[in-house]
Amino acid sequence: MAEKVLVTGGAGYIGSHCVVELIEAGYQPVVVDNFSNAVKGEGGVPESIRRIEKILNTQVEFHDLDLLDRPGLEKLVKKHSFSAVMHFAGLKAVGESVEQPLLYYRVNLTASMNLLEVMQAHKVHNLVFSSSATVYGDPQRLPIDEQHPVGACTNPYGKTKYFIEEMIKDHCKAEKDWNAVLLRYFNPIGAHISGMIGEDPQGIPNNLLPYVAQVAVGRRQCLSVFGNDYDTVDGTGVRDYIHVVDLAKGHIAALKKLKDSCGCKVYNLGTGKGYSVLQMVKAMEKASGREISYKIAPRRDGDVASCYADPQLAEKELGWKAQFDLETMCEDLWRWQSKNPTGFSNMAAS
Repeated sequence: MAEKVLVTGGAGYIGSHCVVELIEAGYQPVVVDNFSNAVKGEGGVPESIRRIEKILNTQVEFHDLDLLDRPGLEKLVKKHSFSAVMHFAGLKAVGESVEQPLLYYRVNLTASMNLLEVMQAHKVHNLVFSSSATVYGDPQRLPIDEQHPVGACTNPYGKTKYFIEEMIKDHCKAEKDWNAVLLRYFNPIGAHISGMIGEDPQGIPNNLLPYVAQVAVGRRQCLSVFGNDYDTVDGTGVRDYIHVVDLAKGHIAALKKLKDSCGCKVYNLGTGKGYSVLQMVKAMEKASGREISYKIAPRRDGDVASCYADPQLAEKELGWKAQFDLETMCEDLWRWQSKNPTGFSNMAAS
């Protein structure tokens, strides 16, 4: 019998790519999602999940469930024997978190607390948590390794990730039979090679690459580059961009690590290379064969100048390393965007 893994937020961008990798690695994912970052397809199933079923010629168990619905979560976990949980669910827009901090604290922290308590009640003691490089705040040194100080976050979204990490660490300390891997992502981009699933932000994209792709496909007129006076190669912000499939494979490596009774472990998932906003614009122009118009805008609250990973610990302890180069990431993103100019609502591509 394949091991069952509960995937919270499994219809979103990173969650859906992890569902693909779970199935390909022989696991049986059970997906819960509340559609805050997903599009409903036929029969009330997320379009991303419908497409995964087509790509892999399989069926995926899905439940329309919000983690704030404690009784609903309890009922689901009671029904299944999960060997582990992958926790992606949560609000994730930095700008929105600055404007609506209480919403972010209520949703992200309460959802995670409900999940941990229900897992504890039903003896599910293995967790992979979707954390973020935002927990490092403004980097004190580069590249950032896992020993870098955390907690001086520059926005409420990052603080929620940091608080959830602390909750998990404290819980693992108190409950010796618990194992958790906290994965601090850098900037996921790209899409599945099929071009059938990818990032489909609801409303105006908060991240650079989906916005750039939407300008390239003609869905948006112009990119705003927030700040060109940072101390970087060309004055624009530098980030570590990682292919979403590499990221998903990192989660499979983390699941295997849980088998070692590893306690609570923390790993960066990044490439170790930083690219500026304007370098990314050029790379997407090359991938799409289209000019991408942009204008310089004031810096945004909560942004840092440069942020890139030291990913050596994940390579050493998980046997994981990012494989995709920048060109492939941009080509895969463009394949998704050009096949799905309006994202998952573009049913013609399904």
